[in-house]
Parts: sequence; structure tokens; C-alpha cells
Amino acid sequence: MKKLMIGALAIAAGLMTSVSAHAADALTLQLKWVPQAQFAGYYVAKEKGFYDEEGLDVTIKPGGPDIAPEQVIAGGGADIITTWMPAALASREKGVPLVNIAQPFKKSGMMLTCRKETGIKSPDDFKGKTLGVWFFGNEYPFLAWMAKLGLSTEGGPNGVTVLKQGFNVDPLIQKQADCISTMTYNEFGQVLDAGIPESELIVFKYEDQGVATLEDGLYVMEDKLKDPAFVEKMAKFVRASMKGWAYARDNTDEAAKIVLENDDTGAQTEAHQKFMMGEVNKLTEGTTGALDEADYKRTVATLLAAGGESPVITKEPTGAWTHAVTDAAGLK
Repeated sequence: MKKLMIGALAIAAGLMTSVSAHAADALTLQLKWVPQAQFAGYYVAKEKGFYDEEGLDVTIKPGGPDIAPEQVIAGGGADIITTWMPAALASREKGVPLVNIAQPFKKSGMMLTCRKETGIKSPDDFKGKTLGVWFFGNEYPFLAWMAKLGLSTEGGPNGVTVLKQGFNVDPLIQKQADCISTMTYNEFGQVLDAGIPESELIVFKYEDQGVATLEDGLYVMEDKLKDPAFVEKMAKFVRASMKGWAYARDNTDEAAKIVLENDDTGAQTEAHQKFMMGEVNKLTEGTTGALDEADYKRTVATLLAAGGESPVITKEPTGAWTHAVTDAAGLK
């Protein structure tokens, strides 16, 4: 009996050691905004077990209007964040050393949406018009675009009047603005849902105007990258996340439903999330997750060209991105 007890204890100890050796590595991701298809790749990777396969225990923290991912990670509240490159570069210049380790979004979804009845047919017709613009760092691509067109943003017949737009489409619906800022995958759908048919609209994509900046990249704190174990953990996370994005592209409706299951607010609808998922998939196509240096340089050039009294960055950044993680993940 004594030998049996000792044997049982030895087996139990061995099992505990085995479980401990394979314990999942905890990681916290802070999103830029609330749960929606914009972040489907991460929710899908978690739901389908892709993070589990990499030995990761991932916590996904939703964002919101009062949450700045850059501040969250600086305060130790996350290991990695999603954010737009203008915000990340601005934070880096101000002393928060964020580094882009992967870029799941290849293209920008920003655009100006205008009513055709305003007479606007091309950017040449913006003169004398009122344009709705998001601020809090989102205005810089717009300012760069206006600078490229040679248009003042102070109003008048030879310039444009800038309306500080909230995160909604009301100014277009209520005809307070001739054009408003929209994302291809979100607010544009809201305009259509409000009853304005696409035939009555004209859109100008920032990508087409050559002033797009990178959106929804993955960022970590620079000092963390000195630790090879951290780099390896991030490589596992990025590899599993890109698998999630690929799955979302191949299974749009299922991915939208997975996002809905993670929306505790109940504010999202299945129809809108399916629309959003379809549009987001167009932005994540054509990338392995590794940052394209040409896209980075375009973003920096756009931000530096914006100028203004409060430029987002005042000089060329250094050390703001790395391929160390995507190389370790085998994503090139």
C-alpha cells in the first residue's frame, strides 16, 4: 500500500510538473476602440484557439472614447496595443517609446463622404465648403491633404471651413457640413443606414489621394524588445493573430458573429458587423503582418507635410518600427 501511495504521489507530481512546464503565457492586448469587426482578427484568434495553440493566454481589453491605448501601455496596463501610427509617433516624440512590431492593416479606411447635391465632383470643388473632420490626432492626414491642395483651413472663398466632427455622421445627415469624415467600414455604413442612398454620395479615399497614414498597427514599449523571451512571445501572438485575420477573411459571417459575442454593450448589430467585416477584410488583404517600410515612410511624410501650429511630429522618427518580431514569427 505504501509503495502504491508513493507511486501515485510521484505520478501526480510528474503531472503537475508537466502542466507547469506547459502553462499558458499570459498576455494583455489593449484595443483602440470598442469591440467591433475592426478587431475581429484578435477575437477570432482567441475563439478558434489559435492563441492556445501558441501557448498564450490572451486577455483582450476593449477601448473607448475615454481610453488612450498609449497611456494604458505606458502605465503597465497592457503588453501590446492597437493604435494608429500618427498617435504612436506623436507619443514616441513626447517620451512614450512605442515601437511598431506588426502591421495587420495594409490600407487606410479613411475617406471624406460628400452629398452630390453640394456640387462637389472632385477635390478641386472643396473651396468654400464645410468639411467635417475628426480631431484628437485624426486630423493630420486631412491637414496634409489640404496643404497638398493649397487650401486654407481657415475658411473663406479660397479655403475650407473645418467643422470639428464627433464620432458620428450627424453633420451630413443634418446638412451642417458638405462632407464628413468616415471610415469605409463603419461611418459610411451608418450614412447608408440613415437613408441616404449611395447614388446621392461621392467619396474621396485618403488612399487614392496619396495622403493615407497607417492604421491599426501593433505596438509595444521599446525596452521590452531587449528581452528575447518577450520577442518570442510577441512572435507567437502576431503569428496567431494573423491566422485570425486570415480566418476572418475566409469566414466573414462567422467572424462578425464572434465579434458580437464579445460586445457586452449590446450596441452592435449583426447586419452592421457583417458589413464592417467585409470592408475591413479589404484593408487587411495583401499583408503578412510585417510592416512595409514604404508605407511607413509615406505616413511620416504625410504627417511632416501637415504642418500647422500643433504638428503631430516635428522631426523624422528613429527606431519607431522593427521587423524583429515578424521575422521571429516567420512572417515576411
